[in-house]
Amino acid sequence: MSAATHPTPARGIAAAPGLRDRRSNPLREGALIAGRDVLHQVREPWGVVFGLAFNIMLILLFAFLFGGAIEVPGGGDYIAYLLPGMFALAMLFGLETTMTAMSEDAKRGITDRFRSLPISSASVALGRAIADLGNSVLNLAVLMVGGLLIGWRPTTGPAEIALGVLLLLWLRFALLWVGIFLGLRFRGTGATTAVQVLVWPVGFLSTVFVSAETMPGWLGVIAEWNPVSATATAARELFGNPTGVTTGWLAENAVLAASVWPLAIALVFVPLAASAYRRLRR
Repeated sequence: MSAATHPTPARGIAAAPGLRDRRSNPLREGALIAGRDVLHQVREPWGVVFGLAFNIMLILLFAFLFGGAIEVPGGGDYIAYLLPGMFALAMLFGLETTMTAMSEDAKRGITDRFRSLPISSASVALGRAIADLGNSVLNLAVLMVGGLLIGWRPTTGPAEIALGVLLLLWLRFALLWVGIFLGLRFRGTGATTAVQVLVWPVGFLSTVFVSAETMPGWLGVIAEWNPVSATATAARELFGNPTGVTTGWLAENAVLAASVWPLAIALVFVPLAASAYRRLRR
């Protein structure tokens, strides 16, 4: 009698429309979670603002304080050489934002709340990727406008410029998955700080600020094969700016390298991020 007048919670949930009856759509659910992440950034914009201000400070520091003492192999203006490299470096630094956000969500139990919802497991990482990639588009636009204000000029056509921007965002997309993996895997404050510190050598051991041809031989080889260097050189070439590369494989294949490196990174870290997310269930 009692069972007939008061249905069990399990039966009530099974009959509720819009939950279990709705087919999962990772793209739609990822877009909804991305909206939540964007709203969070709007309400607490200081991390984004300070990250952008830091990149602008680096540009001004190297362009006007050190730039006069730096010669670009093959000739050319240093500001024209520096700016595409700074765009690539900003894509690398975005990794820290992604890692920190994923780590904080996991630590505060927000990721567990997402997992309790009837949504695809891929939508959480996809939402973060959409939100951070949109944020990177905005950052890149601001940096490019700032570069134009201090004298940087792309000298090629719209198609080449658009391809250069796409390669920069392609690098950011690949590094997003590195940040998602690290954020899910390392949630302690010390581990997060260690990863943030290690990003610096990767950024500086590249051709962002100076050409690899001005470095000692062994160091130049490492800098030349840095994925950030490949994207920076390809962007310089596509924007019509001096590349600082006069010899070697990268001189003729920068666009190819900037296409393949992010693909290789994504092929490694997308599965690793998925595995780290599954491990959260245990």
